[in-house]
Amino acid sequence: MIEVRKAMVLDAGSMAQLLNEIIGIGGTTALTRPVTADDLTDRMASASDRSAWHVAVDAREVVLGFQWIAPHADLPPDAADIATFVRVGQTGLGIGSALFKKTSDAARQLGYVWINATIRADNEGGLTYYQSRGFRDWHFDEGVVLDSGQVVDKISKRYDI
Repeated sequence: MIEVRKAMVLDAGSMAQLLNEIIGIGGTTALTRPVTADDLTDRMASASDRSAWHVAVDAREVVLGFQWIAPHADLPPDAADIATFVRVGQTGLGIGSALFKKTSDAARQLGYVWINATIRADNEGGLTYYQSRGFRDWHFDEGVVLDSGQVVDKISKRYDI
């Protein structure tokens, strides 16, 4: 059974471990450097009051995935940016769907009109996930240089709340 709840500081270590495995494999996130629990704790603590962080956990409180929305400098004030991460080997099991239900409800409560997801163009799983939630393409960036020096294209998708 999957439970989705607000992320807490105590979740940061598990969230960092999950994210670092995804970063280590490469190819699905624009993040290229490992993160620490402190990095995520600081990010949650410095998040604006228009941010929301959720985790999906199993009955043993193991973090299976997490998702956040927050304002972004490149977006208008009525739009939130979203990021989603699901434990390696656990995709396709409803974790992302459960997270998005809570996150989209939070976005509505925070006064957002739409949610932006920017995905690497080579991240087929991410593109499929957001498309299946009802996101549609609205912007394309070519030749984005990641921190690692790798160059990728990115697709931004929009979900109207």
